[in-house]
Amino acid sequence: MIADSGPASELETASAIFADARPRLFGIAYRMLGSVSEAEDILQEVWIRWQTCDRSTVRNAPAFLATTATRLAINVGQSARVRRETYVGPWLPEPVDTTADPELGAINGEALEFAVLLILEKLSPTERAAYVLRQAFDYPYDQIAEIIQQTQANARQLVSRARKRLAEEKRVAVSGSEQQRLLEAFLAAARTGNLAALEELFAADVISYSDGGGKVRASKFPVVGKERVAKYYRAFASRFWIGVDIEPFMANGQPSARLTRDGAVFAVVTITVSAEGIDQLLWTMNPDKLSGVTRAVG
Repeated sequence: MIADSGPASELETASAIFADARPRLFGIAYRMLGSVSEAEDILQEVWIRWQTCDRSTVRNAPAFLATTATRLAINVGQSARVRRETYVGPWLPEPVDTTADPELGAINGEALEFAVLLILEKLSPTERAAYVLRQAFDYPYDQIAEIIQQTQANARQLVSRARKRLAEEKRVAVSGSEQQRLLEAFLAAARTGNLAALEELFAADVISYSDGGGKVRASKFPVVGKERVAKYYRAFASRFWIGVDIEPFMANGQPSARLTRDGAVFAVVTITVSAEGIDQLLWTMNPDKLSGVTRAVG
């Protein structure tokens, strides 16, 4: 319980407790939603509720805050699913700069990977909540059940179902150094439009996604297959890369690249890689999704 030593000091104590819990709360909300802006909105709402609730009745403040954040994220996830049905072009998770904020990926970084976030997007918000709480933050099942308002048996089943879905769809990843090597090789080949070099890097069923959200010029449909993807990148090599600078960094714990033109970040490129080569090329170009990777540059 929080000791009552005057309104000002009590609020200072509450603020300190929230600040201490904030990285975990953001980690939960972001992994559930794949959106920096939505996660930050949730944290703002959690802070308001924490300020205005009767804190003298709260026995476990971190648990209270995590429960509030998770339930809010479930509600946002339900409405986000409807919004994404009308999203222009492919929807990709909003990248976060884990070079600037390594604490975000400190606890089980796998649950932060783009490939995992894309698969989690196919689950229900409650399934995602159960998986994130267990896999990323190692919450016990009794606490997960209380947070998501399910029985322990149901909580275990939700986590098991999510793990099974991931096992079915996620390919075995390669080392970070190999991913970095392939990303650099891809960028070099794409910049020169080297068709043979591009095809050599790609898995047979490679997919290229470009998330422009209808706000910038980007392909509204995924490009699929080694030959088609290679020809796609060769087609715009001569004009796209003029004046572009490439800055390597870690997005979601994975080797990635920030692309800048005239000093402004306009795209983030990340790849997912397996033993077969590059499986996915992920281009985040929607300017609304670049806030989480531009602060360090600014």
